[in-house]
Amino acid sequence: MKKFLFAIIALFTIGASAQKLDKSLLWKITGNGIKQPSYLFGTMHITCDATLNENVLTALDSTRQLYLEMDMDNPALKSEMMKGMMMKDGKKISSMVKEEDFAVLDTFFKKELGVSVKLMDNLKPALISMSLIAKMIDCPMQSFEDELIKITHEQKEEVYGLETIEEQMAVFDQVPYEVQVEELVKTAKDNMEHDKAEFKKVMEVYNSKDLNEIMKTMNESENKIYGDNNDILLTNRNKNWIPKIEEIAKTTPTFFAVGAAHLGGKEGVIMLLRKKGYTVEAVK
Repeated sequence: MKKFLFAIIALFTIGASAQKLDKSLLWKITGNGIKQPSYLFGTMHITCDATLNENVLTALDSTRQLYLEMDMDNPALKSEMMKGMMMKDGKKISSMVKEEDFAVLDTFFKKELGVSVKLMDNLKPALISMSLIAKMIDCPMQSFEDELIKITHEQKEEVYGLETIEEQMAVFDQVPYEVQVEELVKTAKDNMEHDKAEFKKVMEVYNSKDLNEIMKTMNESENKIYGDNNDILLTNRNKNWIPKIEEIAKTTPTFFAVGAAHLGGKEGVIMLLRKKGYTVEAVK
């Protein structure tokens, strides 16, 4: 179940416009009142190899707490996440698709997950799609967040979140349910072939450590959930995080880890912090 929940929050979103950045996933934050450096790390929530390199381990060792997008160490994570999975206003997938398409979805999910889509009729379609990620990669599923939490526990330090579980789950109420359903039907009709190809490409680009290329790849995605909702899935959240990162970093040296697509672009976390007067430099 834990792996399933990691998959659900695997939000690969699109940046606004590219800014020249060094190729790095790890960045040091200093200046503007910060007494000891904090670090910013771009993750890929689901991957084949979540090994943390020496620079990341050193940064974890020199900081005193871990902040993820949300507190994935919260014992109430599963129950709170389940509450946020249902569509609002009594919406159902079966009422938004043709009868024949609902039948296609039912056959597909019985084959892939061993469960009828009828049992998921009132769940947010985008979250149902996330549950299929394990089927889209040709390897055992790993998570950078899982590894970061493990090291943080070994160091007897705390894990926190930049946003609440409710806030993250509510993001999918802002993306039209009809768009989410449309993408879910596409996935079922081509048996995930397009999704598998896109996910493979995203993993390859992530490994290049090129934040702008990550943004470009996602920007070229045909998935309307991401392509048409950049402000909801990325920009607004980045802006909400900045004052929190400022306050936290000035109080305690902290290791921040968020999806890599949040870092690049003029409204990415790196540029937003620089605009506020902080020095944010690549660690290579």
